[in-house]
Amino acid sequence: MGRVQAFHLRFGLWAFGIFFCGVSYFDHNATTPLSPVAREAWLRAQDESWQNPSSPYRTAAQAKLRLEAAREKLAILLGGRAQDYVFTSGATEGAHLVLAHWARTLPPDARIAVNPTEHPCVRDAARQYFDGRVVWLETDVHGVVVPAAVASVLGGVGAVAVMAANNETGVLQPWVEIAKTCAAAGVPFLCDASQWLGKLPAGGLGDAGFVVGAAHKFGGPKGAGFLKLGAQAEGLRGQTGGGQENGHRGGTENFPGIAALVAALAEAEQKKVFLETERLGWRLAFERAAVAAVPGARVVAAGADRLWNTVSLLLPFADNTRWVARLDRRGFQVSTGSACSTAKAGPSHVLAAMGYTPEEARRVVRVSAGWETTEADWRALAAALGEAAAELRGGAPGVVTL
Repeated sequence: MGRVQAFHLRFGLWAFGIFFCGVSYFDHNATTPLSPVAREAWLRAQDESWQNPSSPYRTAAQAKLRLEAAREKLAILLGGRAQDYVFTSGATEGAHLVLAHWARTLPPDARIAVNPTEHPCVRDAARQYFDGRVVWLETDVHGVVVPAAVASVLGGVGAVAVMAANNETGVLQPWVEIAKTCAAAGVPFLCDASQWLGKLPAGGLGDAGFVVGAAHKFGGPKGAGFLKLGAQAEGLRGQTGGGQENGHRGGTENFPGIAALVAALAEAEQKKVFLETERLGWRLAFERAAVAAVPGARVVAAGADRLWNTVSLLLPFADNTRWVARLDRRGFQVSTGSACSTAKAGPSHVLAAMGYTPEEARRVVRVSAGWETTEADWRALAAALGEAAAELRGGAPGVVTL
């Protein structure tokens, strides 16, 4: 059996397990299944260009040429110059590279402004490199950063970090306006675009300053990501040692992973993101059905613009882990929030920043769909929530089994 035939067999078995064994996956914001296009690109690159791109012989030079072609394609998808894109292991590495760079190049007493609902990869890096010098930006009740608040602090901070879309609530941030405001003031700006990419059009992100992304959030493999350098990137070169990635990052480039990353993003841009309006309708219908199925349930940030695939439900009773377990038994995989924060003690920092109490945060379940999620899957999940609610109530109204 050839490699291509083996690939189709493995993918067919995976699809059978997902779609015919009663499992509906609603945790795409944590990680996505590897798309067939990305898998095929990875296998081809692994077969044909597995050599170290930095080696001196011809086959390695061919791998280097393909690596640079992938960089050019990524720049076309997001915008900007290809030489400003650095391939990394993911958004966490990219965020730490940027924050460490700022710590090295900004004045020793410089402060930075950060959105309080940022992903832990940015929040943790900010605290590590700017301990005691982080200004938490003002947000509205939905967790949306107030652009005027950004403008008001620019005179007193050396850099700003605001994500494009929130991983827990799906709330969209006004990153275009914030990026322009920061650029006009000459203040470096970092945008974590991990949840935006593959769900909404990527065009324009290349002009947003420093941008990070992770392939496994949009159908690519784990361990592959990128950092787009901002205009204030002087001094980043050589920071981690090694001569790879034009001197910006040490370590052998993971070309198969890079090829799969670019293939997954290109497919999303060309064949998926235009379906947003239809999928947004499915999400809205699910929210209505879920609230009807579980009286007292509320949608977090219901009044804000959010990703078409993401719903955070504040349920009226019982710990969210109990809801997750009961839905899992019914073939629906959902989450209690950010996968990166699951093992940490305490309630969600995102919900805390939005004014939710720790007790309320422990009753929030996150639902995040993918492009392969059907309208019927959404409807079935709403019905399963009603069944789980009845079970948790012990079959009698007002009685909750704990």
